[in-house]
Amino acid sequence: MDLGLKDKVAIVCASSSGLGKAIATELCREGARVMLFSPFEEQLKEAQAEIEEKTGNRPEYFTGDITKAEDIRKLVVTTTEKLGPVYALMNNTGGPAPGPFDKFGDEDWQYAFELCLLSYVRLVRECLPIMRANGGGRILNSTSSSVKAVLDNLILSNTFRMGVVGLAKTLSQELGGDGILVNVIGPGRIGTARIDQLDRVRAEKAGKTVEEIQESAFANIPLGRYGKPEEYGKLAAFLLAPSNTYITGQTVLVDGGLVKAI
Repeated sequence: MDLGLKDKVAIVCASSSGLGKAIATELCREGARVMLFSPFEEQLKEAQAEIEEKTGNRPEYFTGDITKAEDIRKLVVTTTEKLGPVYALMNNTGGPAPGPFDKFGDEDWQYAFELCLLSYVRLVRECLPIMRANGGGRILNSTSSSVKAVLDNLILSNTFRMGVVGLAKTLSQELGGDGILVNVIGPGRIGTARIDQLDRVRAEKAGKTVEEIQESAFANIPLGRYGKPEEYGKLAAFLLAPSNTYITGQTVLVDGGLVKAI
């Protein structure tokens, strides 16, 4: 299926590794002109080379901090100058620190807000005039399965990921007339470094091995395994593409059936 992404310009945040890199890879595979974004320049260079090797399409990259408004502004300006007007915005970021409510003070809450929610607001704000001027676009926001069923020991993530859902649903109502479709996707247990970190935390807390924690997790997933980053990337590519013509305002989980909430 041709998704219609050839030569469309896409920004993919947190794309030097993990789910962001998987999404960027699928977009490049479809012929999009992709800008990678992350604070880790060496990882960005490695991701750039790896994606080009896999797809034959070399993405550009921009190094910056997603919690800094000026870096976001420079990202969008640089993307437009190098690649053209932004059609697809993939909002994505790593999660804040795990822990219970009593662990965190105001600084922790403020940082988590800026990382997980305000960054998305700022990115949309910068890209929106470009999308409107060019007749439409796609905005996709990566969150977590916690937007359907909260996860233990992740009070910061649970709080601000839910805010992203409210933002996206409202934007879908406001921007439909501009031809801009806005959606949310959330990973369940996808085999990334973030999941490895959380499994180690859970194992230490429970006095178990990581392997025992993973075996227990697999037993609760109908498909019996963690997902693959490319499985997440393929859905993201479709929702960011012109071939998605009528899906907006939705939250879709990629979780192998893990979350039982309707």
